[in-house]
Amino acid sequence: MSESILIRNLQAIMTGLPGAAARHAGPDIRIDNGAVAAIGKLAPLPGERVIDAADCVAYPAWVNTHHHLFQSLLKGDPLGINATLTPWLAATPYRYRAKFDADLFRLAARIGMVELMRSGCGTIADHNYLYYPGMPFDTSEILFEEAEKLGLRFVLCRGTATRTRQLEAELPSALRPETLDGFLQDMARLAKRFHDPAPAAMRRVVMAPTTPLYSAAPEELREMAQAARALGLRLHSHLSETVGYQDSAHAMHGCTPVEFCERIGWLGQDVWFAHLVKLDEEEIRLLGATGTGIAHCPQSNGRLGSGIAPIRALEAAGVPVSIGVDGAASNEAADMISETHAAWLMQRARRGQQATPAFRGGSCEGGADEATVEDVVRWGSSGGAKVLGLGALDGLRVGQQADIALYRLDDPRYFGLHDPAIGPVASGGRPALKSLFVAGREVVREDAIPNVDLAELGRQARDAVRKLLASS
Repeated sequence: MSESILIRNLQAIMTGLPGAAARHAGPDIRIDNGAVAAIGKLAPLPGERVIDAADCVAYPAWVNTHHHLFQSLLKGDPLGINATLTPWLAATPYRYRAKFDADLFRLAARIGMVELMRSGCGTIADHNYLYYPGMPFDTSEILFEEAEKLGLRFVLCRGTATRTRQLEAELPSALRPETLDGFLQDMARLAKRFHDPAPAAMRRVVMAPTTPLYSAAPEELREMAQAARALGLRLHSHLSETVGYQDSAHAMHGCTPVEFCERIGWLGQDVWFAHLVKLDEEEIRLLGATGTGIAHCPQSNGRLGSGIAPIRALEAAGVPVSIGVDGAASNEAADMISETHAAWLMQRARRGQQATPAFRGGSCEGGADEATVEDVVRWGSSGGAKVLGLGALDGLRVGQQADIALYRLDDPRYFGLHDPAIGPVASGGRPALKSLFVAGREVVREDAIPNVDLAELGRQARDAVRKLLASS
């Protein structure tokens, strides 16, 4: 049971809720027994810990719905830095994947989690695909262990491939595909050991083959979906990141990628896909009609030159929208402040790019109203909770879990703001964290994480990169 805490004198409160509820006047928040007990003008209770947050704004802790934590040691690889998706896959993640032992994997996971925490992220869904038959260490165990040490909510999206693409054909034998039976057996093991279906769960397990078009045969994907639903697990994968998905779906199945997913039982309120950049109108309608969600990854999509997902059209169609940072190997700033800042800008740029002059039939000058900061906070918090099925994280409001980030806007980039509430998203950078709470527990205090020596972590990272480069 967590202590009773009163956060006082906040400059602003963003809630992650829609419409007029997106902000709360506060200025105080009470945390009790891991949940938000009250918001308003509050007086301290006897024995209550009081935090003076007069220089802070409060946000719901971010919910990151798509990551590849092992890539935290693969940032800025020269062979992949200017490559689009398919050549980048061969140049960076597939080239290095077999070189990870248990220690390197654990270090990469810790780096990624710490980077996210320092941006105010309390929940991480990691799409981990580092598995192969006879593997001498258990990446699933390592991820859950590291998240627990740091006090984070963790969702393991357990990846797999039962067949390979040509770009993987000549990779080391350690990267050979798994069997369907082996994968399903491990999913059952993980579900029994780690999966908590509760709305305030600290641990979840998701069935997540790497991509439906390439990673498994259609009949295997149908069996995976059936098995997941029998275990009460959600489904996740990559989809429609580039035009290559469209070409492949047309050539292999004579349909669009989303239509293919419909045929194999991979649409629904228990499914979300990363990216969804390249979609036609019928695909958007189908995703919305089935309540299938998106993990929007704007920085990776920009870095790889894939494009900008049509988030407004998707949300208008009924698609639950969340935000993911994707892997650090295609997003050298894999944190939620950078990601939400990019999401805010890119939706505006997307609409502005489509603007045409009035004499050619245009009706707008640009797209500055396409995404508000309130929209982005909602996508990155309660939107993520909805996609993950964490119903007790539905915004910063009374009765919900106390997953709260307190940002101290004491850097010159935030000086002069007329509206401090928008600072963390609109101004970018990394605002200092006065506190990060997860389930009412303070996991970051005054910008420091207990038992994490950042200088030592940096030294270990540099040594690890030298080791990887020497082995490549």
